[in-house]
Amino acid sequence: MKPIYSALIVMAVAALLAGCSDNTKKSDAYGNFEATEVLISAEASGKLIKFNIEEGDTIQKGTAIGFIDTVQLYLKKDQLIATKLSAKSKLENIASQIAVIEEQKQNSIVDKNRIDNLYKANAATKKQVDDINGQIKVFDKQVGATLTQKSSILNDMKSLDVQIAQIQDQIDKSRIINPVNGTVLTKMAQENEITSYGKALYKIADLNNIYLRIYISGDQLAKIKLGQKVKVLVDADAKNNRQLTGEISWISSKTEFTPKIIQTKDERVNMVYAVKVRVANDGSLKIGMPGEVNF
Repeated sequence: MKPIYSALIVMAVAALLAGCSDNTKKSDAYGNFEATEVLISAEASGKLIKFNIEEGDTIQKGTAIGFIDTVQLYLKKDQLIATKLSAKSKLENIASQIAVIEEQKQNSIVDKNRIDNLYKANAATKKQVDDINGQIKVFDKQVGATLTQKSSILNDMKSLDVQIAQIQDQIDKSRIINPVNGTVLTKMAQENEITSYGKALYKIADLNNIYLRIYISGDQLAKIKLGQKVKVLVDADAKNNRQLTGEISWISSKTEFTPKIIQTKDERVNMVYAVKVRVANDGSLKIGMPGEVNF
């Protein structure tokens, strides 16, 4: 019986030591998971005609999820286009006017040559020569004045083009296009509500790659570097942890006080460095969830 009794004592002591070892073992750093959250706001004002998302939806970048009423913008654009067409019609009339004046000028030049020859032969008077030269000068001034009108109309048309482009940009921005891949965290507006420029519509975050923000002391700083692989522990149940692989993606360049959520009051008054550990999310990691890291 003694050998068996001794063996049982040894096993009990070993189990006790192992249990004590597990209970007293601490991770190198602690923190909470976070994701890069993007707040999407309206880029136009008006009634939210369609807004087809729900919290928890996973949306790809470039997906059209709704639009804001654009009736007034389209009407204003049509008005500007009509004004431009009217200006274009005036431009065509000016071109016809210049052609007529140029033709009259050419006829006057023919008459001038004839009168000059007659004058040289003493068959025409000086007044006839002066009159025909004055008439040609009048035609030149008429062409110049008409060209000035043409330049003014061209400038007006350029201004109209800019205004039409501005309206089109507002129309384009009335379409709500999701700018990033991610999961909708919060929906802040509903269909048929009146929204305005800059008003928040929804919050989205990429939960495929999530970050564990931890805090380390100055003496731990030498043990880590960017790109380093680390062990990340999360709660599997009340007593056990689940291990994941993470990668250090960011290390703060300045110290700060440890947040109140981290460990004891003694640890919270220490100056520490913030560190982000990127972890591939298998769907089980949530924003705000606690985690531990071993270097």
